[in-house]
Amino acid sequence: MNEATDLYPAELQENYRMGFTVGEHSAGHMRRILRMFLVRWGLDRLTDPAQLALTELVANVVRHVPERRCTVLILREPYGLRVEVADGVPGTVVAKAGGPLEEAGRGLVLVEAVTDRWGVTEAAGGKTVWFECDA
Repeated sequence: MNEATDLYPAELQENYRMGFTVGEHSAGHMRRILRMFLVRWGLDRLTDPAQLALTELVANVVRHVPERRCTVLILREPYGLRVEVADGVPGTVVAKAGGPLEEAGRGLVLVEAVTDRWGVTEAAGGKTVWFECDA
């Protein structure tokens, strides 16, 4: 079940924050919202890599966060785009390639491949995984 807050703002600002309880199909909804912002900001060419990276981060929430709650922040930056996905589960996140027969484990390797920068900011109440794409 998706629970989104402030889904369609009156006007598109330079940033937007969404709170979600995510499920198996939530990434599709988030991709459409992200695309809406990228088109409005004139950053259309970032759509494919940004949507793929966001999908991977949301998939990690679905797989690894028991309550499946997260906050997605989309930021228009002078250099391009920054997207953050925060959840309430502390811990480190590492990009590692899964073995050839493993069904999972490649998500953050994909994020690293399609974005210009990515990282993790740890906090007492959880973590924020972010990526940036240059315009």
